[in-house]
Amino acid sequence: MLFLEKEDDSLVFRENGETVMVTPWGSDSLRVRASFLGDIADDSAALLPQAEVQNATIRIAPDGMSGEITNGKVTAKMSVRAWGNALQITFVDHTGRVLLQEVQGGGALSLRARYYRALSGGDFYLRASFVSNPEEKIYGMGQYQQERMNLKGCNLELAHRNSQASIPFYVSSLGYGFLWNNAAIGEVHFGLNTTEWTSECARQFDYWITAGDTPAEIEHHYALATGTVPMMPEYGLGFWQCKLRYYSQEQVLEVAREYHRRRIPVDVLVIDYYHWPKCGDWRFDSRFFPDPKAMVEELHALGIETMVSVWPQVDTESENYEEMRRKGLLVRSNSGVDVQMSFHGNNVFMDATNPKTRAYVWEKCRENYAAYGIRTFWLDEAEPEFTGYDYENYRYHAGPVLKVGNIYPREYARTFYEGQKAAGQKDIVNLIRCAWAGSQRYGALVWSGDIMSTYEDFRKQICAGIHMGLCGIPWWTTDIGGFHGGQPSDPDFRELLVRWFEFGTFCPVMRIHGCRQPYEAVDYGDLGDHEGTGAPNEVWSYGEEICSIMTKYIRLREKMRDYTRQLMKEAHETGDPLIRALFYEFPQDQVCWEITDEYCYGPDLLIAPVCHAKEQSRSVYLPSGADWTSALDGRQYEGGRSYEIEAPVERVPVFTRNGRQSWIVGMI
Repeated sequence: MLFLEKEDDSLVFRENGETVMVTPWGSDSLRVRASFLGDIADDSAALLPQAEVQNATIRIAPDGMSGEITNGKVTAKMSVRAWGNALQITFVDHTGRVLLQEVQGGGALSLRARYYRALSGGDFYLRASFVSNPEEKIYGMGQYQQERMNLKGCNLELAHRNSQASIPFYVSSLGYGFLWNNAAIGEVHFGLNTTEWTSECARQFDYWITAGDTPAEIEHHYALATGTVPMMPEYGLGFWQCKLRYYSQEQVLEVAREYHRRRIPVDVLVIDYYHWPKCGDWRFDSRFFPDPKAMVEELHALGIETMVSVWPQVDTESENYEEMRRKGLLVRSNSGVDVQMSFHGNNVFMDATNPKTRAYVWEKCRENYAAYGIRTFWLDEAEPEFTGYDYENYRYHAGPVLKVGNIYPREYARTFYEGQKAAGQKDIVNLIRCAWAGSQRYGALVWSGDIMSTYEDFRKQICAGIHMGLCGIPWWTTDIGGFHGGQPSDPDFRELLVRWFEFGTFCPVMRIHGCRQPYEAVDYGDLGDHEGTGAPNEVWSYGEEICSIMTKYIRLREKMRDYTRQLMKEAHETGDPLIRALFYEFPQDQVCWEITDEYCYGPDLLIAPVCHAKEQSRSVYLPSGADWTSALDGRQYEGGRSYEIEAPVERVPVFTRNGRQSWIVGMI
């Protein structure tokens, strides 16, 4: 009996209704799909179509009980156990080292590497189980608001929430990368005994594995498989000013004029939410923004791009609600009242997975924003933020949220990217609060959501930025200072803000934002209830001493343009992140795999943010394999050691590698 056979360029297993197909997919990579009582589907949640691999090889034993398929540096060894006819797949690299192995199925325990539990309607609850190597270190998986770099031992929800972006790709210290190519709601457990992936509702198993000699090589393979970012526009390289919220045209212009008077460069000025009458109107409220075209023109004259907030919510009293409801352009609730978020009214979400919705919403935004010269958008609420994350109760055009829910932020970004591109715009970047695998190819600049203004949350952002970069999202940023809380007059918050500002200088995009306290009501006269505003959040709002420190870093960011532009080019061409784990540049240094609060900004700069209150110095590990120069004072350091570095509040430890970027010495 032949369990294994060659079909085109794939190695295929069939037994008792199950089909498992392993296919070469990109450089040094394999795609694994498995279905029960059905054909293998060709559609893909995240992977791009790949050209046929020319040098892959397939070997099958004469008895059909074992075989292997090799694509460059990765081989899948497939063997059938006589007791239960269960298939086990073992992945090895070009040296024969085991990378990843399915659990052994069959036998007395009747274990299954691929478990199917039938659901009504024909789909399945799926669980994939792999042998765990307790020494393995795992990085990536998106953004989970925790201070852990090595994710081994973690349980992670495969679902999005405000400040949580689930991107199911990781880089392993064993020399491989793994993508769970499935947009379903689920979980992953990186246990010490097994690694288990689950999908609450899916048609088939689908995952992708790649091998590489370095983390960078793995990342490049992933970029080829899922796409890279466009080239970052010039206006993405400098400083972005934002707060919750500028509520009138005159307020926006006064802020811009004051920055101009102070000769502090600003690339982007952001107009936050509720500049519209109702969610889903997608236009300026003319009572507060009487002449948007003139506003945008004045900002352009000052060298500033205008960014406007867009929400995917549609208020049931919006001028567009009835038309969108009638045309089926909205997310549907499976039961109960069709209200998905309650905030200043009853709201439902636009269905970003529906091409007709994407066309409709972009046309509204083109007419009411882009026509005034606005070229960049803030795509908030992108998870989307259901008032209750009851994923089983919602349905998209693409299918039930349990089955396809995680693609929403990617399709939301796609709405604007494809619309802008069709309109002839070439320099596209849009700020968005969530992402999934492939979001990067739609110009998504992800920020880390509505986090608290605390040192704990600050430390979490360092880990988040590193993980997101490893997931193929090189465009990433935070609210400098945190979102919730923080009083401009509070000395402790001022210290936190400066430390966060230093970190923000060496982020892919440098952007200040937050809801500062005290929150202020805005007098709208007889217009009724409307959104208020946070306290001032401009650099001069924190006193002249703090203003001078932040201005210094804004000017430093300006001098970094050439370097940052080069890093953006690398991200565009190869997928290299801008924020890089130390092991990304120094994989042979085992200490680098443990560091949680340092990173490389590109290949040449090492950044060690001060991320604990009242600290005036910190320990900094400098990786072996390089010589290091302090940007603070030009002192030389040998790699492979830790040093205690003085860091008064206005100075962040920065080191240059092997004498490169020496211009920065003495500027911090």
